Amino acid sequence: MLTPDQFLASQKANLETLNGLTNKAFEGVEKLIELNLQATKAALTESQSHAQALLSVRDVQELLTLQAGMLQPLAEKTAAYSRHLYDIASGTSSEFSKAVEAKVAESQAQFASLVDSATKNAPAGSDTAVAMMKSAVAAANNAFESVQKAVKQATDMAEANFNAVATNATNVAKSATAAGKKR
Repeated sequence: MLTPDQFLASQKANLETLNGLTNKAFEGVEKLIELNLQATKAALTESQSHAQALLSVRDVQELLTLQAGMLQPLAEKTAAYSRHLYDIASGTSSEFSKAVEAKVAESQAQFASLVDSATKNAPAGSDTAVAMMKSAVAAANNAFESVQKAVKQATDMAEANFNAVATNATNVAKSATAAGKKR
């Protein structure tokens, strides 16, 4: 059983963890707002420049060249925005994952301590039940570790796929721009 001091210490630690995660979440939101403001500002500036360039177009060929010249930078900026967005989400998620892993490890250690204490105070003849309990705890810990590894592998694969798609989109835009300039 937990003593009142242990209970208060546990609640204090939980509150500190919650405050830390709340701060991390707000940092992520701040970064997202900053990214969106920068992207909006850049888009407005580029729209004004493009509108002025369109007003100075003299023929259809010049218009096509202007439009083709905008495609690649737009694709590159979209890919850069997506990368930044992914980095913000990934970083924030990583902080939450670390906190959860730390709390789970702490809970596992406390439970293992409880099982050890129960083992020491177990009545004679309960060796089989104690062994089953220890085996169940070990199996649960192994299952949790397997899930953590699977999540890490899935995250790594998703990041690799995201990077491949972003690179492919940029390359397609470059090819389209090159083809448009040849016309």
